Amino acid sequence: MTVDALTLNALKDVAGVPSHPLIFLILGVVTFTLHMVSVQVMLGAAGLTIWGAFSRDRHWRRLAQSMLLTAKIAVSIAIVLGVAPLLFVQVIYDPFWYVSNVLSAWWVIGFIVILIFGYLLIYVFYGLNHHLATEKTRCPGSMILSLLLLLVVGFIMHVLVQQMLSPDLWMSWYAPAGAIDASGTGLHDYDLFRFAFFVSLSTLVIGAWLIAYRRYVGQRADARELAGYLDWVRTLAVRLSLIGGLVSLLLGLAWLMTLPERHAAAIPVVLSLIAMTAILIMAIAPSLLGKRLESAALGYGVMGLTTLAILLTAVAREALRWNILQGIFGYAPLDYRINMDWYSTGLFFATFLIVGGLTLGYYLGVAWKSGQSAGVYTPSPALDRLGTLSISVLVLWIIHFFAVGFWIWMQ
Repeated sequence: MTVDALTLNALKDVAGVPSHPLIFLILGVVTFTLHMVSVQVMLGAAGLTIWGAFSRDRHWRRLAQSMLLTAKIAVSIAIVLGVAPLLFVQVIYDPFWYVSNVLSAWWVIGFIVILIFGYLLIYVFYGLNHHLATEKTRCPGSMILSLLLLLVVGFIMHVLVQQMLSPDLWMSWYAPAGAIDASGTGLHDYDLFRFAFFVSLSTLVIGAWLIAYRRYVGQRADARELAGYLDWVRTLAVRLSLIGGLVSLLLGLAWLMTLPERHAAAIPVVLSLIAMTAILIMAIAPSLLGKRLESAALGYGVMGLTTLAILLTAVAREALRWNILQGIFGYAPLDYRINMDWYSTGLFFATFLIVGGLTLGYYLGVAWKSGQSAGVYTPSPALDRLGTLSISVLVLWIIHFFAVGFWIWMQ
């Protein structure tokens, strides 16, 4: 049974959207990019932690200790940043996302449980291995299991995204052979090449991250004592970038070449070529730059440019979804009824840019300075003022939130 365009468009929320759908579409791509970069840093750092935990090499063990801290923080950032693109997908593509979630309801609920256990296991490993660089690894299985569970979480989300792209198969999944299956226990569609492509990008991203990490550690007072270690890190980073980028390219091409015949015509050829070219450039750039990575601009810039490559990949991915759902099935997200709400739109951007910007700026400032300081770090007066300002703005936002809610309740 094929779901026609009239039915799909009729499933849109009758309340409409509070701003132009294009805003949600753009924000969805941007926030997905930030989420994926965090996920890929987490996967790459976790992988290096596990490898280093089983190694006797002193450089590997030092790196494993640093990457354990990176993975622990990256997974929390990935969770927070993962909320936004999920919400934007629900706004723009709500009929598809809702059906996909209902078809695999048990896995949607299990997603949270598995994520919690995966996240906790990182802290179990961290709690047992505070001195990973100098002491024997304890309970490495906790870190391995954590990484596997987090990959399962990613695979569940991958399946949900895949299922929403095939409304023509929904009825065959819901009622195979005419017998209704309302259990919600099935995982009905997946593309291993697509999933492997996004996972493999973690090798490219962690390579760029290590280049920035090397530059950052190189500014510390004890950098001379770490010269051998830092040179080793650069060699490893260049190798990971090259291997990761080339593997990602092969998997990306395999993904596009093995798309179902009904989806193949939706491939955004130009955007895909741009994204693949960006990945290729970032794969070979560290090898070509060599000693020039010593500079701050390139040392940190490689990570920024790699993030840009992920953004271009996210744009191509969104274009593919757009071409499938609108070009093949006739769903028109930009025709969504607009019930303009300037207050909520303004509040979102103010919260994101002002509250989030000030708070994140303070946290990053403290982390940046403390990591390059010996002994106990004392923030500068300017950083102290930024911290006070971020807390004040957050308190004002909370007061405003309850004040507006109370005012509405009184109406």
